[in-house]
Amino acid sequence: MKIKRVEHIAIAVDSLKQSMDLLQNTFGIKVEYEEQIGQTRLAMLPVGETYLELLEGQGPESGVTTWIKEKGTGLFHICFEVEDIDGALAELKAKGVRLRDETPRIGHGGARIAFIDPASTGNVLIELAELAPEH
Repeated sequence: MKIKRVEHIAIAVDSLKQSMDLLQNTFGIKVEYEEQIGQTRLAMLPVGETYLELLEGQGPESGVTTWIKEKGTGLFHICFEVEDIDGALAELKAKGVRLRDETPRIGHGGARIAFIDPASTGNVLIELAELAPEH
């Protein structure tokens, strides 16, 4: 599997607006785009070749809302950009790594994404992303 870079670091937040304002006013980091995926609102903020992804749950059924209730705000997951997500998932599965997503689904910016079970990664939620061609 070829990992190209850390694509983003996701942070679960109570208020997307307050977090975006804090990052812009404190560090000068500007929002590149916002997006709604299911019950999650997200904002992508570029820092060099990597992004900070801010995640805000949009209701009690949102995974982000549940995460914050259980663990509080803060680091949610780390995302690695891969060249071939299907090949990466097959390789990980062959190594006995437990996957949350056996097949990729569509995520931020049209990327094909999949999550690895934290039980296989030292309790760190890791996402793999194969970016859409226009990225």
